[in-house]
Amino acid sequence: MLDFFENLFGNNKVIFSDLMKSGAQIIDVRTEAEFSGGHIKNSTNIPLQNLSQNLNKLNKSKTIITCCASGMRSASAKSILEKNGFMDVHNGGGWKSLEQKIFQ
Repeated sequence: MLDFFENLFGNNKVIFSDLMKSGAQIIDVRTEAEFSGGHIKNSTNIPLQNLSQNLNKLNKSKTIITCCASGMRSASAKSILEKNGFMDVHNGGGWKSLEQKIFQ
């Protein structure tokens, strides 16, 4: 059961700062309005409802970290990416907490 929640909301064992040092890409799946209200520096905004149509903008060979406001949409984004052949995808959860994990 714990694995289910870790997969849904992000795995606390992942060291996101190390992933970023290794060149991970952050995909923020909130709406454009939410993103413009604040986001992680150098993150890319692709709203969840547009993700499937924008897969060609992402590099399958790079590590991808998804984020949103709370972790629900980023979990859905992770699932979409994995179903489309992206192999190294992590749910970062809410963008504010992810930012703290990256820049601690």
